[in-house]
Amino acid sequence: MAIKVPEITALFWLTKLLTTALGESASDFLVKAIDPVTAVTATFVVFAAAMAAQLLARRYRPWLYWCAVTMVAVFGTMAADVLHVALGVPYAASSLGFTVILAIVLIAWRRSQGCIDVHTVSTTPRELFYWSTVSATFALGTAAGDLLAHGLGLGYAGSIAVFAAVIAVPWAGWRFARWGAVASFWFAYIVTRPLGASIADWLGAERALGGIGLGHGRVSVVLLALVVVLVAVTQGRHVRMSRAGALTELPDTAA
Repeated sequence: MAIKVPEITALFWLTKLLTTALGESASDFLVKAIDPVTAVTATFVVFAAAMAAQLLARRYRPWLYWCAVTMVAVFGTMAADVLHVALGVPYAASSLGFTVILAIVLIAWRRSQGCIDVHTVSTTPRELFYWSTVSATFALGTAAGDLLAHGLGLGYAGSIAVFAAVIAVPWAGWRFARWGAVASFWFAYIVTRPLGASIADWLGAERALGGIGLGHGRVSVVLLALVVVLVAVTQGRHVRMSRAGALTELPDTAA
């Protein structure tokens, strides 16, 4: 197969951040708008369908890839919330648990495939490890964001400030301290989740809860529109690059 993940650019990071925020706001809206059991079940079905379509694809397709990421964000948020709301698991315990799960997945990926570089995701086993890692990062990010905002009492605005500072660490380490690109990538990837979720909660939550009260439904619509625009831009860029690559591979018929 061809590589199944996008090029890591500023456009990738912006889209990733918006999908994490969309996952948080959409999850909160759906659970409150309809029966929670129905919401979780329906979301799981869509999540499973999106993942199946992504895994069956033979190459990277922007719309398909980002649809899968968005559904991981929505379902991952619900899964993490169910542990706390329905099962009463403390945020600290769920954060620790998801950290352990993420570490296990990354170690297994490294030992099985030799590396965890996303630029090598071109086989089914590597893609399965990739999406397992992505799912674990979303669940961990959700739990960690709730831990800071609620468990430690920082609130949404305080959490945004903390995670915005933390996400600059891997970039600075890679840029100035010669940190490895792969480790820096996954460090930043993990932190985008609680940062995006904190932003979504701050925008959508009621003022009494520390938000600005726009409503989760309204925030979800705006975020979805922004994601669609960015993916459309990504799709256009992908098509242009694919055509340019195809032209360079054509045989020289003029000779």
